[in-house]
Amino acid sequence: MASSEDATVHRPTEGQDSQESDLPRLPELLDTGWKLLEDVDSSMEPPSSPALQNKVKRAINSLEQATRMVTQLDLFSQNEELEEIATVDLKYLLLPALLGALALKGSDMSKREAHLKTAHAYFLDFLKRCKNYSIMQFELPQMKDGSSENGGSNDIKPPTSGQSSLVSMAAQRRAKIERYNQKKETETKLASLKVAVESGQADDEVVREFYLLHIRKWINSSLDEIESIGQELEILKYRGALKQGTAKSPPKHPARPPMKPFILTRDVAQARVFGAGYPSIPTLTVDEWYEEHQKHGVLPDQGIARKAEANEEIEKERQEKELESDDAESLQRAREMDEWKDFHRRGYGNRQNMG
Repeated sequence: MASSEDATVHRPTEGQDSQESDLPRLPELLDTGWKLLEDVDSSMEPPSSPALQNKVKRAINSLEQATRMVTQLDLFSQNEELEEIATVDLKYLLLPALLGALALKGSDMSKREAHLKTAHAYFLDFLKRCKNYSIMQFELPQMKDGSSENGGSNDIKPPTSGQSSLVSMAAQRRAKIERYNQKKETETKLASLKVAVESGQADDEVVREFYLLHIRKWINSSLDEIESIGQELEILKYRGALKQGTAKSPPKHPARPPMKPFILTRDVAQARVFGAGYPSIPTLTVDEWYEEHQKHGVLPDQGIARKAEANEEIEKERQEKELESDDAESLQRAREMDEWKDFHRRGYGNRQNMG
């Protein structure tokens, strides 16, 4: 297997112009494209700015040249294991993921669908390579036909509410949370190794772990991006159908009987005012509302009032019986009560209620 350290786009032969020896080497192409992508991600400029789009085009050009060189050198094979890949070559596994991220940076909305499909193809190719090398445990995104193998359409199965059960939605949510936590943990480890690797003081084992962490980070990012791409493609597809007038309208719910509200007013005059403003809404005065509910016996205090009236009638009957019996003791007690009322106003002595 050829080494990537000294590879160039074209190998100069005798008789060729000496300027061909100045063509960029493979490591330089990858570093240039990767650095430009990081600059684009960290830039505060608008995504559609000419300067930013120029960086995107330069990065894509560099990484596409690097991809062609990797293919010519046959750096990777489906018949080899991860341990057989040289440490200096591990980083070139990232080429499809970096190109996929750059494809999403295109600002031309008329070509948005093409950019999304290109990015999807790059991310899926990257994930399949990582799956073949068993770099990390993950499931490949499902296709529309339910398969996750190579071949066929690259469109993922659209997440529709009718097809997804609550269990599958919960599983997707847990997987997304787990990927987020893995990504944060990986970024922390990368930050601790970056200084040693970039200074050239790290040994081969540390450098290998550094690039494997980068690959695992991009695996999680690619899975998230593929899910987002699938959702955006569905939106673009539906928008195009709307423009052509072929979009299916959502199912209509059965019509419900309209509710008839009413306004509770204080008096007839207020009812007339509201009635004049809202002729379709029936109005009731407080007295009308009370009388209507009293007819049906649904007032909350109707039972209490009847009980109080019955107690008063019983007390009156008892007093009349006492007067008719000419009981001396009862007459004396009644006279004393009358005299006491003459000299004491009502509520006298009721200090608890401040009467």
